[in-house]
Amino acid sequence: MKKILSMIALVGALGFSGFALAEEEAVIVDEAIATEIAPAAAEAVETTAEAVLSLSAGDTAWTIVATVLVLAMIIPGVALFYGGLVRTKNMVSVLTQVFVTTALMSVIWVVYGYSLAFTDGGSLNAYIGGFSKSLLSGITPDTLLDGGTIPEYVFVTFQLTFAAITPALIVGGFAERMKFSAVLAFLALWVTFIYIPIAHMVWGGGFLGDLGAADFAGGTVVHMNAGIAALVGAIVVGKRLGYGKEAMPPHSITLTMVGASMLWVGWFGFNVGSELAADGTAGLALINTQAATGAAVLGWVFAEWLFKGKPSLLGAVSGAIAGLVAITPACGFLGPVGSIVLGFIASVIAFWAVTSLKVKLGYDDSLDVFGIHGVAGLIGAIGTGILMSADFGGIGYEEGVTMGSQLYAQAVAIGVTIVWGGIGSYILFKIVDLVIGLRASEEAEREGLDTSEHGERAYHY
Repeated sequence: MKKILSMIALVGALGFSGFALAEEEAVIVDEAIATEIAPAAAEAVETTAEAVLSLSAGDTAWTIVATVLVLAMIIPGVALFYGGLVRTKNMVSVLTQVFVTTALMSVIWVVYGYSLAFTDGGSLNAYIGGFSKSLLSGITPDTLLDGGTIPEYVFVTFQLTFAAITPALIVGGFAERMKFSAVLAFLALWVTFIYIPIAHMVWGGGFLGDLGAADFAGGTVVHMNAGIAALVGAIVVGKRLGYGKEAMPPHSITLTMVGASMLWVGWFGFNVGSELAADGTAGLALINTQAATGAAVLGWVFAEWLFKGKPSLLGAVSGAIAGLVAITPACGFLGPVGSIVLGFIASVIAFWAVTSLKVKLGYDDSLDVFGIHGVAGLIGAIGTGILMSADFGGIGYEEGVTMGSQLYAQAVAIGVTIVWGGIGSYILFKIVDLVIGLRASEEAEREGLDTSEHGERAYHY
């Protein structure tokens, strides 16, 4: 505005320099205009700044709802899904592990987790944040998320649910044989040294995010991370007594279906909520999540029908989880058709991992955390790099980015997650084993962890 007013004054001075009276009047007029316009200009700038920084009631309301949906995914979603899959004598143990893990992670996140994941870590910022917001220091009810339209407390809580569900997923890898004290000790260490650094690297300003790795809602941070830890845990803790010799069917496929259904519904908070706004991208994530999951259910059911002769409810719910996992990193980048393709392919590959790869390698991943979350998460991360291309109906790549360079960024993120998560988890399992021991006694395992660890039974007949 100042430049415009200066130019007006200059033109007036040059064009009417021979007419003193006109010049004087022009100056007076210019001053009057400036006096009248300047406050309006200042007000406009101030209004624009406030518009950028002001709280959006719609965005805030949706993100709060999404946060509650993700919490419902964990308790009771994951708890019932896992609980129904184990034997009757271990139902209480799984419910307790998931429930108490949620509580433990909530406290850790507030004390130091959020700060380490989402603040600047100085010279180490490529890998980890700092302690500037430990105990949520400096955050008030009026503090808005930097560059966003929601209160930072809402974002803190939303991300808290991600930090809680990821360790809860790991529980399925060593279910029915690990001591409760060891579970809590390992998961507390794991979220500190594995989850938080990966979350920072991808979402908190670390080098994977800077590299351009696309992970809309947690394909690497949540699902691959949990899947790798579960696989390592299954191997380090060892197989369940009688595994491969005794039948170990789910004790309640009904509860598993109820839990899976809650996961499907809650996943909209997980994926759509990650936009942190009620806008068009949130709508894209919404349809993609539903379309991919539907295709994944059909993929698993058809594969099971073809290779086993009968489609099962367990297969259908397993396919749904595989599809939800696969679309998680991609939901804000793909088109609906690409989402159907991704969900179907990921489900079929996860089916192979659960039914063939697991048998060939001989590990006892009790509830197939690696086969579904790890494998489908991997397919989702790779598929994101391909199917986000505008040629396949996706939103397209950023300027200067090609499919090859995007796939490179995806591959680096996958590699870092596997190496950091795999080696780190192994070390942490060994530390816990040395200090307090990982495995329940043979007597306790045969009796069931419900009574031996918790002194309770899920059912009384």
